[in-house]
Amino acid sequence: MSTQDKVKINKLPTGVPGLDEIVGGGLPEFSFNIIAGAPGSGKTTLAHQFVFANATPERPALYFTVLGESAIKMLRYQQQYTFFDPAMLPGSIRFINLSQVVLEQDMGAVLDEITREVENANPAVVVVDSFRTMVRKPQSSMDLQSFIQRLALFLASWQATTFLIGEYAEDELRDNPIFTVADGLFWMRQSAERNSVVRKLQIIKLRGQNSVPGLHTFRITDAGVQAFSRTFGLTGHGKNSPSQRRLSFGIPALDEMLGGGVREGDSVLVAGSSGTGKSVLATQFIAEGIREGEPGIVAVFEERPQAYAERAASLGLDLETPQNDGKLKILYLRPLDLSVDETMHSILDAVHKIGARRLVIDSLAGFEMALAPGFRADFRESLYRMIFALTGIGVTILSTVEVDESFTEFPFSTYSISFLTDDIIRLRYVSIDGQLRKILTVIKMRGGNHSKDIREYEITPNGLMILGKRLTDYQGLISGIPVHLDRRAGKDFRFEDTGIDGKE
Repeated sequence: MSTQDKVKINKLPTGVPGLDEIVGGGLPEFSFNIIAGAPGSGKTTLAHQFVFANATPERPALYFTVLGESAIKMLRYQQQYTFFDPAMLPGSIRFINLSQVVLEQDMGAVLDEITREVENANPAVVVVDSFRTMVRKPQSSMDLQSFIQRLALFLASWQATTFLIGEYAEDELRDNPIFTVADGLFWMRQSAERNSVVRKLQIIKLRGQNSVPGLHTFRITDAGVQAFSRTFGLTGHGKNSPSQRRLSFGIPALDEMLGGGVREGDSVLVAGSSGTGKSVLATQFIAEGIREGEPGIVAVFEERPQAYAERAASLGLDLETPQNDGKLKILYLRPLDLSVDETMHSILDAVHKIGARRLVIDSLAGFEMALAPGFRADFRESLYRMIFALTGIGVTILSTVEVDESFTEFPFSTYSISFLTDDIIRLRYVSIDGQLRKILTVIKMRGGNHSKDIREYEITPNGLMILGKRLTDYQGLISGIPVHLDRRAGKDFRFEDTGIDGKE
């Protein structure tokens, strides 16, 4: 068969944000689908969203309710969602109760009733909810298989896209004939992880379509079901070519240490213990981008956006005006049951909305704590997918991470994620002559040369400022307890002028 002879399968919008990408661009028209899962997992809501997205007066939807709950009770709750449009009832969407037929007659009569309604309405969409309650009456396996086959063939001949909703256990996948007949199988799960509830969706089967494999998280809000693809909504997006452009921190001495700034599209890790100025440096990075006309996003997990902006103001940095002008978005992500996919969805929405070029994640420890417990186990793998996706579209990421300071080691991160980053800037305390002072060094810079100097810096009312001298008379600075090399001249220490002007 030539390519020109292939039957074109139209794709219908699912009406569920994020789900079209997961299923490969939309649901195949005229397909016979199963939505399975435990009670309360969102099966009925997902079906309603598809119905409201596709039904028209010319090609209506028929929604058959069986023994689970009456149509009146169902609609009472479903109309609370924003996708629910009462104007579509009953012209575009009709609800039909089959409870009496199921209770009093056999499955042949049920099939006859469905057939009669379909022939009268010529629907585009047919839903049976809950199909599982209809087949719990004593039947032989052959009767059930025959019923399913006849129902599937009939609805396909009428060119209706069909959904059967039921509560099934995963071990039934091997034996239940319904799963063999189905073109698409949507499995919805919810599980309790400590004090969090995590919802996941898997497309186990979808004929003729390249769906995204694996488990995808979803959330039920007042807008209904919202799915978060493992591909972060970036399927089909080409990767940007590596840029040689350098981005400034707004700190001339640091930019020079970095060979002119960080490369656009890099992932930068700023590591240090509490109070070393990680957030200050991150704030200066995002503020400098705004001054250069580059919109930015700050994802905070440990303080609210207003507090973050007020702290920036104490350093002479105005973050309120760019927020009002649509040049900056401060995202507060702290519900304690997030998935990385959901976090990424919020960030990507903001990236597309304001055209962001810089992103600050402050901090990775707060990010991890905001995740549901089950997602923390895969934090490194999820972080890799997120960084790869964002830098691939040209966003420069700066992440802060707190490390436990040791006076015998010089760790870069508690997560062993240095391989995920292009550049690493390390901040730390050192004890010199009875004072706790701060030093900064560039540990790594992929694809470029950088200064090997260890520089002293201070946090001033104008932000982080690198001093114009570097310590040269101390050994073991990165240990935190340096040893002076020579005190014979009666001096505590000497400085060597680097020739770099560290003033702002």
